Amino acid sequence: MKKIVFLTGTRADWGKIKSLVSEVKDSKSFEYKIFICGMHLLELYGSTYHEILKDGFNEVAFSKPYQNHDSMDLILSEAIENFSFFIKDYQPDLIVIHGDRLEALAGALVGAFNNILVAHIEGGEVSGTIDESIRHSISKFAHLHFVANNEAYIRLLQLGEKKEKIFTIGSPDIDLMLSKKLPTFEYVQKHYYQIKNFQKDYAIFIYHPVTTEIEALENDLIEITNALIESKINYIVIYPNNDNGSKIIIKHLTQLPETHFKVFTSIKFEFFLTLLKEAKFIIGNSSAGIREAPVYGTPCINIGTRQEGRYKKDNHILSINPKKEEILQAIQKIPSIQNLEVNLHFGTGNSAKKFIKILENPEIWKTKLQKKFIDL
Repeated sequence: MKKIVFLTGTRADWGKIKSLVSEVKDSKSFEYKIFICGMHLLELYGSTYHEILKDGFNEVAFSKPYQNHDSMDLILSEAIENFSFFIKDYQPDLIVIHGDRLEALAGALVGAFNNILVAHIEGGEVSGTIDESIRHSISKFAHLHFVANNEAYIRLLQLGEKKEKIFTIGSPDIDLMLSKKLPTFEYVQKHYYQIKNFQKDYAIFIYHPVTTEIEALENDLIEITNALIESKINYIVIYPNNDNGSKIIIKHLTQLPETHFKVFTSIKFEFFLTLLKEAKFIIGNSSAGIREAPVYGTPCINIGTRQEGRYKKDNHILSINPKKEEILQAIQKIPSIQNLEVNLHFGTGNSAKKFIKILENPEIWKTKLQKKFIDL
């Protein structure tokens, strides 16, 4: 049996790869492990590794928690060291990583340096901030590419990747988004009792650091939070990722008045999807606003540059600067863009089935480890 390792470091990438892991788990052709690291192990961000275990995945291995939380380069070195020790012991045939986080970069480096096949989920996309450079770097170390759409496919060709090793399967989280497995809104309210009085009259606020614009973060948050308070709307607020600058954001989140703001360190992915589906809109700079929200027709107010270039003109998305007046004007426009059509640009809900079919083809395991740049 081929041995496959899935690396996950955040609540977000777990939501992306969960359906893929489920298919491998149910297959008789593979043995699997989930290597849990990064934000999952940090109590400040909700110790989200518990959710993986609650989902019934017991073939797991744990990294050591990070010691240098404020330095991305030192965190990367720790991630490489921890994953390397695990890999040398487990000796997998394939490492599966997702997206543009530094843990994924660590996984790609360890795989490439140890002559292990690396599969990259959702490469070929633009991310904004330092994440885009990380994503493209991962693609250059990866041997197999599972992309969301044709635009990503073309970008990987531009990066010199072999077209025979690029597979368009859609975004795996849409499998769950379009399934009948999501909890009801009422069930979510019972689980997260803090929002029991919100009904379906709320918005979602998620704001991550832009690592290349840290000097502006404090002022931006003052503008943003003042606008949200003045809007008098109910907000479900979720902590940022753990990039440099996250402590500044958390400081401002904890100062929000509890009357209209319910702040959570993390929300289980399926529960988050239900809340997103029923929300009046999502605001901030999370990729959920420009990737997941359009699948449900939920409007998005995208603030700042973090998602710049990740989407074409879309009726679902209002892009604005982190200025109080612009934010309030955008919120006032929301009623005019309700009941939007769904957007399935990133997949139709069958990504995991496509993924497992490709892995079950014996030819894929003959992929050469030595990569060569393919000129256009």
